Amino acid sequence: MYTVGMNRKRNHRHKQRFHPVSRTGFPLLHTISWKRSERELRSGDNPRIMEILEIARRALSSGPICDPCLGRLVADRSFGLTNRQRGRGLRTTVALADDTDFEPHEEECWVCEGECDRFEWWAAQAAGMVHGYEFDTYQIGTKVPPLLEENDRLLREDVGLEPEAGELMKSEFNREVGKRFGDATGTEVDFGRPDLLLLCDLATDEIELQVNSAFVYGRYRKLERDIPQTKWPCRDCNGTGIDRDEKCSGCDGTGYRYDESVEQLTAPVVEEAMDGTESVFHGAGREDVDALMVGTGRPFVIEVKEPRSRDVDPDELEGEINDFADGKAEVEGLRLATHEMVERVKEHDASKTYEMVVAFDEPVDQTAFDAALDELRGATIYQDTPQRVSHRRAAKTRTREVYDIEGELEDDERATLTVHGEGGLYVKELVSSDEGRTEPSLAGALGVGATVTALDVLSVEGEEESFEQPEYFHG
Repeated sequence: MYTVGMNRKRNHRHKQRFHPVSRTGFPLLHTISWKRSERELRSGDNPRIMEILEIARRALSSGPICDPCLGRLVADRSFGLTNRQRGRGLRTTVALADDTDFEPHEEECWVCEGECDRFEWWAAQAAGMVHGYEFDTYQIGTKVPPLLEENDRLLREDVGLEPEAGELMKSEFNREVGKRFGDATGTEVDFGRPDLLLLCDLATDEIELQVNSAFVYGRYRKLERDIPQTKWPCRDCNGTGIDRDEKCSGCDGTGYRYDESVEQLTAPVVEEAMDGTESVFHGAGREDVDALMVGTGRPFVIEVKEPRSRDVDPDELEGEINDFADGKAEVEGLRLATHEMVERVKEHDASKTYEMVVAFDEPVDQTAFDAALDELRGATIYQDTPQRVSHRRAAKTRTREVYDIEGELEDDERATLTVHGEGGLYVKELVSSDEGRTEPSLAGALGVGATVTALDVLSVEGEEESFEQPEYFHG
C-alpha cells in the first residue's frame, strides 16, 4: 500500500493512475470531492442538490413519513436504488446538511399508514394463495384505498411536486410485492398476459386471484358424419331440455340437437388433464355437420379456464383424446400454445380443399362436364347468403375465388369433384347454384340440376403462411 509521501512525486507524473490517500485512509481526491459537495450543500452552489434537499425537508416537516414514501418522491433519480434506500439517503443527507441529529423513521407513516412495511406479508399471503397451481409467470396488482391515494397526492402537493412526480404508491407496491413473490415461487413477472394475476386489496387485506386460461393447439379429423364441430343447442327448447314444462321432444331432454360433437369428443380430456373449471373449443372455421374432416385435419385450439396444471405432455394427451373419441374423431400435432393462437385460428386467412360426390338430375356427357370445369377453374364466384344458413348468417353477396377444380364422371349422372378454393366459399352452392344465388356454378354451366350427396374436407391451410408459426407456441 502506498503512503502519501511515497506517492506524491509519482502522482505528479501519472495523474490518472495514482490517487493519493488521506490520513483517514480514504482517497484524497474523494475527500476533496466530499468537502466540495459539503460546501455546495451549505452555500447553495448546486441547484439540483438544493432542490432535492428542499423536497426532503418539506416532506419530513409534513409529519411522520417512512423511508419508502419519502424515497418515492425522487424515484426517477439514481436508478439501482429502492425507494426505501432513497428515503433513508434523503433523511441522512438532510441531517448532515442541517447538522441536526439523525432521526430514523419510527412512528406510523401518515402517507401509507404503515403499508410500506408489509411488502413481505403481502408476498407471503400471495404465495400461499397460489399453492397447488402450476405457473411460470405472474403479475401483481394493488388496489390502494382512496384515502391512501389522497395522502400520496397531498404529500406531493405539500412539497411542491406534480401529482404524478416520482412514483405512485400503487406502482411501488406492485414492484416490491412482485419481486418478493417471484423469489418465493421461482417464477417470472409478465406485464403482458401472465399465467396468474393477483390483486392485493389494501383496504380489506384480501387477495383476488385470476387464473388465466391455458391453450392447446392441434388439428382434428372428423371421421363420422352427422357430428357437429361444437355443442349444438336445441332450438326447440333453447338448450334447456325443457319445452312447456316437459322434457323436450326435439332433443330428448339433453338440450342439444346432436348427442356428440368434436368438442365433446376432445375438450373434456384436455380439461381434466389440466384440472380446469371449463373448456372452450375454437376451430379454424367449421365443416358442415354431414361432412367429414379428413386429410391433414382442421386447426383448432382448446382453451382451458382456470387450470391448476399447465405442464401437460402433448403426446400423452393426444393418445388419451384419440382413445376417448373412439374412432369418431382424432387429433394430431398437439402443442401448448399462447393465447394469441385463438385469434390466429379464428382470423388467419385459409384456403380449403374439398372432395365431393355430385348427382345430376339429367345425364351429362364428358365434353360438357370438362367445359363446365374449365369455366369454374380460377373463376371469381358471387354468392348470396345460402338459403340453408340464412337463419344465422347476414344477407349479403360474397365474392370468393376457385383456385382449382378437377373432376371425374363416374357415370352420366354422377361425378366426383375436388375443389381448392378461398376460405368462405360455399362449395355445395358452387355445385347447385342455390336457385341462382351463386354465379357461376356447375349446375348453371351444365344447364342441369346438380346436388352434393357427400362432402369431405381434405385440408385447411393458411393462404400466405401456415398456421403453425413458432411464436404462437410455448417451449
